[in-house]
Amino acid sequence: MSTTSVQPPPAEPQSRVLRTAFRGFAAIERVGNRLPHPFWLFWMLAGVVAVLSAVLAAADVSAVHPGTNETITVENLLSQGGLTMAIEGAVDNFAAFPPLATILTVMFGIVVAEKSGLFSALLRRMVARVPGKYLTFALSLTAMVSHVAGDAAYFTLVPIGALIFRAAGRSPVLGCIVAYVSISAGYNASPSLTTTDVLLSGISTAAAQTIDADYVVTPVGNYFFGIGSSVLVALVITLVVDKVIARRSDLEPDEPTAAPNATELEAIEVTAEQSRALRVTGLVAIGFLAFLVAAMTPASSPLRGEGGGIVNSPVIGGMALVLGLFFAVLGTVYGRMTGSFSAARDIIAAMVDGTRSMAPILVLFFAISQFLAYFKWTNIGDILAVKGAETLRALDMQGWTVLVGIAVLITIMNLVITSGSALWALAAPVLVPMLMLIGIEPETTQAVYRVADSVTNCVTPMSPYFVMALGFIQQYRKSAGIGTLASFTIPIAAVVWVAWMAFFVAWYLLGIPFGVS
Repeated sequence: MSTTSVQPPPAEPQSRVLRTAFRGFAAIERVGNRLPHPFWLFWMLAGVVAVLSAVLAAADVSAVHPGTNETITVENLLSQGGLTMAIEGAVDNFAAFPPLATILTVMFGIVVAEKSGLFSALLRRMVARVPGKYLTFALSLTAMVSHVAGDAAYFTLVPIGALIFRAAGRSPVLGCIVAYVSISAGYNASPSLTTTDVLLSGISTAAAQTIDADYVVTPVGNYFFGIGSSVLVALVITLVVDKVIARRSDLEPDEPTAAPNATELEAIEVTAEQSRALRVTGLVAIGFLAFLVAAMTPASSPLRGEGGGIVNSPVIGGMALVLGLFFAVLGTVYGRMTGSFSAARDIIAAMVDGTRSMAPILVLFFAISQFLAYFKWTNIGDILAVKGAETLRALDMQGWTVLVGIAVLITIMNLVITSGSALWALAAPVLVPMLMLIGIEPETTQAVYRVADSVTNCVTPMSPYFVMALGFIQQYRKSAGIGTLASFTIPIAAVVWVAWMAFFVAWYLLGIPFGVS
């Protein structure tokens, strides 16, 4: 199905608020369309850093590090030392980029699980036979689980959502909307660890180590908050959809839809063979986790850290390998039982094929890694962090108000820069050390970023999945346009943002750990 065809004009919104919102999103789309690809954007930012470093170095801009009392000065990137670092260090900058090796290690396992058909069958099993009154919540919570599959969740769950709602006698358009909003608005909320946990924690660690060289943000640094958030977001989406959105008269497709035919049912039903394979795979998953727990129970276990610690253990430090191995084992078991993997070479082929899908991320990582290396070498980020912390202390603002202000800023930026890794790579080098200097842990800063980076994903037309979701909706309602989809997603996103931020603030004020740190 093509999603690049010319879209019909958006439907005229019924309220002044929506008309104003649509004009705003139209402006954002125009601005965003003029922005270069993030690859070029980071090289342009690197150029800005180079020029800025020369100007600030000439002006003798400096700051005193509050921890070491050392004077930090701006280094000129356009000097001989700076150019030598940029040229000779290019390979090392890329190779040492924290998320690079970790994300590849995890993906080796995840692509095995995906290519085996495990994720698709699991998602279908979770929603295929749910009673109608729980269908919205089940689909939304399934979307939270689907985040482990990354962007593949959009292609799998959005069309399945339409078919399942249609089979239950509800609007397939609404099924598309629920699946799409749940995946995108709750993208950083999941009851299981995902590649996002590995990716963000690597960037956060690099940023935190500008203040504390030994600080490590683990992939499970936001795990507790992620579990709570996934349930909260699913509940909020369910309430808004069932109490408000479902009552709209413009949800019905162009033509009355019959129950799914045999071919369509095959797309949502789980066969007896697949069901049996899922049960066995589930037992293997439990066995894998039980083995880890048993192996780490003895105080003298080699899987414990120094002093018998859990947080500093090899398992937590090597979570990328553990996750990759976990999904590879499950995918292999499921694939062999269903026949999608008939030989060991099929598993390797799945890894190779899946790695090809990582090519765009690797290209982007090269540009990001060089920009971050330049930014760190010039000391501009350190000085901004120190000056920013001094300003926040002078204003005597409460920690939660600072975090809410940052959330508003990130939310606005996310409307244009839709890549979560690119946006965090841009923001973390300043926000993480700045907030560390006023006593806010990196895990907390990362958690508020995850809220702000998620919610507006479902409303910005800059997201490629916005257009993809619209394409699925147009299969049932050809007159639907960008305005049509936005009129559904904007109110849901607004309520989710308020509820999720209130949840974050309550979590922060109560002093509940965001994860294992």
